[in-house]
Amino acid sequence: MAVGASVQHEIDQLYLDLETSDLQPLWTQGPALQPFQPAPRTKAWMWEWETLVALAQRAGKLITIDRGGDRRVLSMVNPGLGGLPFITPTLWGAIQYLNGHEQAPGHRHTAGAVRFVLQGEGTWTTVNGDAIDMSPGDLILTPSWHWHDHTNESDDAMVWFDGLDLPLVYMLEAGFFEPYPVEELQPVRGHNLSEKLYGNGTAPIGPEERDVTAPLLVYRYTHSDRRLSALVEMGGGPLVGIEFLNPLTGSNAIPTFSNEMYRLVPGSRTMPVRKVGNSVFLVFKGSGTSIVDGKRFDWRQGDVFVAPSWAAVEHEASEQADLFVISDRPIMQALGIFRSETLDDHQEEVSTFSGHDS
Repeated sequence: MAVGASVQHEIDQLYLDLETSDLQPLWTQGPALQPFQPAPRTKAWMWEWETLVALAQRAGKLITIDRGGDRRVLSMVNPGLGGLPFITPTLWGAIQYLNGHEQAPGHRHTAGAVRFVLQGEGTWTTVNGDAIDMSPGDLILTPSWHWHDHTNESDDAMVWFDGLDLPLVYMLEAGFFEPYPVEELQPVRGHNLSEKLYGNGTAPIGPEERDVTAPLLVYRYTHSDRRLSALVEMGGGPLVGIEFLNPLTGSNAIPTFSNEMYRLVPGSRTMPVRKVGNSVFLVFKGSGTSIVDGKRFDWRQGDVFVAPSWAAVEHEASEQADLFVISDRPIMQALGIFRSETLDDHQEEVSTFSGHDS
């Protein structure tokens, strides 16, 4: 409806006064603020192992731990997030590279972290004095505000995937960081202590603090492999999965993001599923194809790819494949805003990932 010149002048002055007072009217925001369904800035994207490991090896030759700070880490930057070193708005994904006979000093931080081992032996991560021996496929926890450092006593480099809730902590403006105060490395109380106490799902009888983080600090691939094989043998497929949980409470091992492992069996494609929340997929073994929101990713061992919130996702293995996944689903569930649905039809592939999409 047309308004008179004097009224329009008053409206214009109102908007100017609102702006100078650091206010915005809701009625001008439109669906950008409250879309009819999630409209993530995060892009479906993939980082290929050949590129990741080649650049990590170059960094291993050129960048010392001192020159690179506490850690030699290559963080994955989602191109939809404006240059922030985050793989999604709530999750950090990175490759960490530790040369043979090298140590990364101790520190602790608010952000909770996991390490999923990709390559190497003869290395341990010490968490609050518990030296956890690392092998490919193992999942190691460094929960919030736990001291941790890394030691490689082998001749070869060690490579693992880092998953953290650092972007969430950053967004909440809640982060603390502290270097280890005395020596570069913590005193070691023993090796694999938490595994000896909790590794088979039992717990010592006695007064126990039920912490929000798991007292078990390592989940071995040998156990994951056995459980996934049992699920396949029991008739599961083309996709079966397990979740790594706190053995005392049954809650998530890290309270702010889930840690899961899936096995894909060749023969058929999974139905497309979309969920509120972001997921990061790491290919530990095998090869196959995933379609994420119409974009095709042909992946193989070591590749990492992202599924943004509410993106339809489906998978098909060309050979048996194991995928490790972190997801911010626990946050969505805690806030009461998680939802998911399975679609009736497969997606039509509209593009194949090249790594150079705009």
